[in-house]
Amino acid sequence: MIRFAADENVNGRVYDGLRRAQPDLDIVRAQDAGLSGADDREVLAWAAVERRVLLTSDRRTLIGFAYERVSTGLAMPGVVVIGDDAPIGPIIDDILLLAGASRSDEWEGQVVYLPL
Repeated sequence: MIRFAADENVNGRVYDGLRRAQPDLDIVRAQDAGLSGADDREVLAWAAVERRVLLTSDRRTLIGFAYERVSTGLAMPGVVVIGDDAPIGPIIDDILLLAGASRSDEWEGQVVYLPL
């Protein structure tokens, strides 16, 4: 099963909805891992060590740092970018579909934008 992390930019309603819809989903909020206020590079490095696909709404900076990790040969277990104005219900459904229909190793070095 895919392990997820949600950075501070993810709408709390998405996180809460994922937990309600699938209580056994392995997801950790960055702030619960002691990363409140951490910069993008630090969050990506933590996600790589933990082998967690990172959920984010940060289209401005995090994506560039994710690709930087890939281009320099560093581990980057995947990023799912959630649109700021995307409806919550379909986003939750899409993330759960991705969790159920793929393996963690398929996400290495990938950046995917939701809605699909």
